[in-house]
Amino acid sequence: MADTARIRPGAGHATTGVAGPSRKGRAPGRLPVLGHAIPLRRRPLEFLVDLPTHGDLVEIRLGPKRAYMACHPELVRQVLLDSRTYDKGGPLFDKVRPLVGNGLFSSAWAEHRLQRRLVYPAFHPGRMASYAAMMCEEIDAVLCSWQEGRAIDLGATLHALTVRVTTRTLFSTTAGGGAVADVQHCLPIILRGIYRRMTAPVGLLEKLPTPETRRFEQARKRLGAVIDETVQGCRRSGADNGDLLSTLVGARDEESGERFTDDELRDQVMTLLIAGTETTASVVAWTFHLLSRHPEVERQLHDETDRVLQGRVPVFADLPALEYTRRLVTETLRLYPPAWLLSRMVTVETELAGEKLKPGATVLYSPYLLGRSPGLFPDPGRFDPDRWLPERAASVPRGAMVPFGAGSRKCIGEAFGMAEATLAIAAISTRWQLRPVPGTTIRPKPEAALGTGPLHMLPRPRRFGTGSGRVNP
Repeated sequence: MADTARIRPGAGHATTGVAGPSRKGRAPGRLPVLGHAIPLRRRPLEFLVDLPTHGDLVEIRLGPKRAYMACHPELVRQVLLDSRTYDKGGPLFDKVRPLVGNGLFSSAWAEHRLQRRLVYPAFHPGRMASYAAMMCEEIDAVLCSWQEGRAIDLGATLHALTVRVTTRTLFSTTAGGGAVADVQHCLPIILRGIYRRMTAPVGLLEKLPTPETRRFEQARKRLGAVIDETVQGCRRSGADNGDLLSTLVGARDEESGERFTDDELRDQVMTLLIAGTETTASVVAWTFHLLSRHPEVERQLHDETDRVLQGRVPVFADLPALEYTRRLVTETLRLYPPAWLLSRMVTVETELAGEKLKPGATVLYSPYLLGRSPGLFPDPGRFDPDRWLPERAASVPRGAMVPFGAGSRKCIGEAFGMAEATLAIAAISTRWQLRPVPGTTIRPKPEAALGTGPLHMLPRPRRFGTGSGRVNP
């Protein structure tokens, strides 16, 4: 199998962030009008990983427009911790907002403050146990359907699983019926379309009447209709079902007394569906791809799940004891962060790494670029969950590991996503060992999230106590 793009020797920062960021540069290969659209479309990951060789703050072109990539972790921290100066925006977000609405992910600073206060109760730590119970039920149902030697597309299977988990936690229903099928069908189409529009050098793509454009519009309208129907049903019932949507419908801001309108609820639900499905599914899929290539890491995972779970399905109370599994998720997030490229828009005149930026300037950062920088992570191409042991993790420069963002705009669903990924990996590893179908080639698919694409794997049953990797005869 082909692995992902390896970092060439010498790429990245020359130091581990000890020196302050000051180097400025420009990315090579810019074309008139198109800017860097071609490498961003054809080989975006390789393009990003090379940028730190040109500076700590590197100018690139998104079509004819300038943008600045923050390649140094201190610059990334400066941007993320000052969300008023560096607000959500720029060409990437400007093209996303009309498609996914003005929810928590894409809203501007002033709106975000109110939205976060209204959404927070739905992600209160006290609710995690009930969400985890739903997660474990859905995970167990999927694992019971697997058969030894019968190949599965793990990426597609996990996407279907996370859609069901997100739908149940959002809508408190059994994850069946036409609505969930519509969500499963529409989300991948929408995510592909969003990325293509984000990286298009000029705004012509969405105007061309191509079959892909028509599919995108049909999927967007259908998903919006499904959400509207569900929101209206929740409002009519007036019941608190203990789910995310009931919490959002009943939310009232203590400071202003404001509540979400139906349009605002649609935007929040659309945001949660997108954020809660593709991202977690991608992380778990990448984890099992990596485990199949690193038997020693897999053995340590099996040792932990055998010791903690004793052959049973995991539950929420097991999470604190699944320390190695959590480190495994963190290491996968370093190598394959779902949110691999993000942008901010400057709102007032400011300075970054000595570069004077005017209002409207675009600043980018990439968790993928940071996670593969040799100056930030020794031997960055090595899959090593133990680099997240507390004594080793303490040496990671601040701002170098930001798969969930940082500051006031840090992902509100971080605990939810980490719990779901940890429980899924532990449950699968307790019962099955996954191996790629011979001849399988995996390369990252950098779209709205960084996915594996089709990942065909063969399940082999495990039994309790076979941590060394042995399976049932």
